[in-house]
Amino acid sequence: MRMSLWIPLALIALFALMGSVFVVREGHSAIVLNLGKVVRSDLGPGLHFKVPLIENARIFDGRFQVLPAEPERYLTSERKDVSVDFFAVGQIRDTRAFYRATAGDESVAIARLEPIIKDALRNEINARTLSEVVSGERSKIASAQLIAINKAAATLGVRIVDLRIKQIGLPTDSQVIRDVYRRMSAQRQQVASKLRAEGEEQANEISAKADRDRNVILAEAERDAQKMRGEGDGEAARIYGSAANADPGFYAFQRSLEAYRGSFSDGDALIVLDKDDPFLQYMRGDR
Repeated sequence: MRMSLWIPLALIALFALMGSVFVVREGHSAIVLNLGKVVRSDLGPGLHFKVPLIENARIFDGRFQVLPAEPERYLTSERKDVSVDFFAVGQIRDTRAFYRATAGDESVAIARLEPIIKDALRNEINARTLSEVVSGERSKIASAQLIAINKAAATLGVRIVDLRIKQIGLPTDSQVIRDVYRRMSAQRQQVASKLRAEGEEQANEISAKADRDRNVILAEAERDAQKMRGEGDGEAARIYGSAANADPGFYAFQRSLEAYRGSFSDGDALIVLDKDDPFLQYMRGDR
């Protein structure tokens, strides 16, 4: 009879012991709730006890976690759009504050942290020009607002240890892109106009040089032709002179033939000769 009573008591004690013990793994922390009220918090790794049925434990991941965020559009000090893609690295530092602010739901914590981080980045980018945002050191832009971000995140029991900007770009519908396109188009047109002007100038120079060379060549050719004609005329005169000295009669007859040939060159000339003309006498054999 006594043995039968001890068995249920032992089972009850075993279940009570199992319900009163919980283990926190490395990198995690826990809180203990008593009827929904936090009675102990920030319990580190190891074996811990709680009152069965009355108390329950909630364990949270205290390791570094990446908080993703969608790219956000900001305005620079020049009122120009930029798209910033970033991520934050944080961890739960105060489990009591984290549970009170989010009821232990990490998605709620992320949803509340995201606008805090975006507003901090907006303040930093609004104070910079487009050139400073794009070409400046991204780590300085992000780290400059870490203190303000952690001050606001303290109420969530979370600490942001790093904030990184992955990419800074221009939205596809940004006025900046349109301005850049117009500026590039104007520069291309300016370069094209300059090249066309240089080409036309070179073409004019080449054409002028060709005209000068042509005139020089023609002048030299005319000079050489006149020289050759003069030399030919001189040689002909010399030959005619020699012939006239050798046979004056034949020379006179030759000159008459040239005169007749010149007269009949058009084919329509009519010459009336005297019967005593030397040419007719020569043709009749009188000479």
